[in-house]
Amino acid sequence: MNILHKNGRQIKAGRIAAFAGNVLLLLLLIGGIKLSATAQSTPGNWIEPVKGIQVLPVFHASLEIKAAGKTVLVDPSFDAALISELQAPDLILITDIHGDHMDPKMLALIEEKFGAIPIIAPKAVQEKLPAEIKEHVQALANGKSTTWNSYKIEAVPMYNLPDASQMFHPKGRGNGYVLTVSGKRIYLSGDTEATPELRGLKNIDLAFVCMNLPYTMDVDQAASGVLAFQPKVVIPYHYRGAKGLSDLQRFKKLVDAAGKPVKVDLVNFYPSN
Repeated sequence: MNILHKNGRQIKAGRIAAFAGNVLLLLLLIGGIKLSATAQSTPGNWIEPVKGIQVLPVFHASLEIKAAGKTVLVDPSFDAALISELQAPDLILITDIHGDHMDPKMLALIEEKFGAIPIIAPKAVQEKLPAEIKEHVQALANGKSTTWNSYKIEAVPMYNLPDASQMFHPKGRGNGYVLTVSGKRIYLSGDTEATPELRGLKNIDLAFVCMNLPYTMDVDQAASGVLAFQPKVVIPYHYRGAKGLSDLQRFKKLVDAAGKPVKVDLVNFYPSN
């Protein structure tokens, strides 16, 4: 995975050391995962997991995608201090009504800094936003698609399966998305389990897949789903649940052991401040 530092500069060694120490302390305190040598701690840095597609991991479900000269911000919900890390977005995608995906106060702060930005979201999200933001939201329903600049954007159902312990995400309310741009297809799972729609995805170059109990799915189900549609590269995101961070090493081992042409990139979405 290529790392593209802000403004083409290397981060100061002291910042790297301080950050690494903070992350290690955090992982020890929460008894969470240990990230492997392939994992990248990238606060404020762009990565290029697929040629021509650059990504800025921000926090939890929040990230930016840059391709074809445009920047798409996904599910902006994070500490206000992280706004300084963002590149001015040309489009915002929102997946669901929950606070870790839809944050009206954050949207207002982003628009205060960058100006009004078009938003694509499910109707349930549009209905909950204040009038001054709602007026530039395009509602997109499950199974529908739209075009924006050189992007094709498809809304994919995201939901808990009927046998889930709790129905946090009913089918039809939220959207996962498939973005097609520059000849590449990017999947954003949103909050979902390994549904038939996820398993049936085709020709995905880069996938962001959630895994956090009890809200979405565990790493075993996530690995099973990923192996069904076999993206070229998969990045776990949205992986903090009720009991801390999911075991990303187990996810990677499960996918790697299957011998399929799927590359797992482990990225830190929970940097220590």
